[in-house]
Amino acid sequence: MNDPEIRALLYPLLAGGVYVDELPTGTTRADVVHITPAFMHGYEVKGDGDTLQRVANQLRCYGEVYDFVTFIVTEKHLAKLLLLLPEWVGVWVASAEGLRPHRAAGYNATVALAPLSRLLLLEEVKQFLMARGLTGVSTLRSREVGHFLRTTHLVPLSSLAQYVRDRLIARLPERLLLRAERKAERERLPPRRKKTKRKKPVAGKKTSPKKKAEAAKAK
Repeated sequence: MNDPEIRALLYPLLAGGVYVDELPTGTTRADVVHITPAFMHGYEVKGDGDTLQRVANQLRCYGEVYDFVTFIVTEKHLAKLLLLLPEWVGVWVASAEGLRPHRAAGYNATVALAPLSRLLLLEEVKQFLMARGLTGVSTLRSREVGHFLRTTHLVPLSSLAQYVRDRLIARLPERLLLRAERKAERERLPPRRKKTKRKKPVAGKKTSPKKKAEAAKAK
């Protein structure tokens, strides 16, 4: 099975809230993120044609921001994947019959303020901080905001997490509109013509001097 086939099986199971494809998360992108007012659940899909080379980095990035994390793989990857994941990460197995839970995701206790804030725009994070009465944040750069969130005890994780979920849910209609506009633009464009490879000219065979002489006599 490939990635699109597995996602098609996953979408109907995501009840409540919204889901977002390819959400930038740290140095990677989460395949599907299910966002509700109460939690965020990141899903990583590994089809038959994928490898497990990026699992370590994906797990690190997802573990910093999502309340639950689940990897969905085909039977081909299951044994090797289980060796790479801690027990709290959920694992599902995809097949033609559907998605089979191998183990459920447990609550992730490693979410951190600074990585979580990077799911939003810098101005959104500043607005959140100013709304809590924190002064001097309006002029901070991204790196300075990140440093503040890594060292402060003034911002409860639960408050920032709720704000992030609310903002991402509110942003979905804008994403859908943009996606529809891009699709309409692609449909208006004429189909690309496939480039035809030019055939290399075949070099003519050289005629030996003897044959040239014979041809001259025949004339």
